[in-house]
Amino acid sequence: MYTLHYAPDNASLIVRLVLDGAGIPYRTALVNRATRQHDGAAYRALNPSGLIPTLETPQGAIAETGAILLWLTDTHKLGPAPGDHDRQAFLQWLFFLSNTAHADLRQIFYPHQYAPAEAHAGHLEIMAARMIRHFGLLDAAARQHPQLFGPARPLAAYTLALTRWAALYPVDARRWMNLAAFPVLAALAQAQEARVETPIIARAEGLGSHPFTSPEQPNPPEGAVL
Repeated sequence: MYTLHYAPDNASLIVRLVLDGAGIPYRTALVNRATRQHDGAAYRALNPSGLIPTLETPQGAIAETGAILLWLTDTHKLGPAPGDHDRQAFLQWLFFLSNTAHADLRQIFYPHQYAPAEAHAGHLEIMAARMIRHFGLLDAAARQHPQLFGPARPLAAYTLALTRWAALYPVDARRWMNLAAFPVLAALAQAQEARVETPIIARAEGLGSHPFTSPEQPNPPEGAVL
């Protein structure tokens, strides 16, 4: 059985959506960010970067959200295999989500890591504009490749988590994300919420009753988001 090292409303949410959606057995292990457990020696022995998530498998631990999703896809046949017709498109959008969209969104979450305090407002404007373009590309990709962006599949889970976080964080920043501007993604959010596993995950991580169509600040029963 796998062990998912998670924190509520962190990138582990993406992996959890995929695991539960595919009915893959796993257990969870809380990484308490409030006590900076992710910086501790035990967790860094599993994942030297100290980032969340880490997935422990019988073959060893694997970190980095995109890498975990690719490994699960190939191990459990959750997407096109090497040589399949859609493999190139799947890889393109998985790496776009991981390397471009998620990386850019992190710059909005943690502006102090990328710009001096006096430049934060301008930095937000630039990065929000970039993210709006990214979501436009993802909306078009989901329309073009509905078989790759099905609910609970790796590309959809990653995309919806990013739309959720874009609507919520940073807590004190100007709101710029409007899911209705991306109709295919909005429909995907509704489809994800209609799945049986979504409310179970939402309760476990305190995400509210509509975690993707109408995100609200999380109130997790254990652990801390930041």
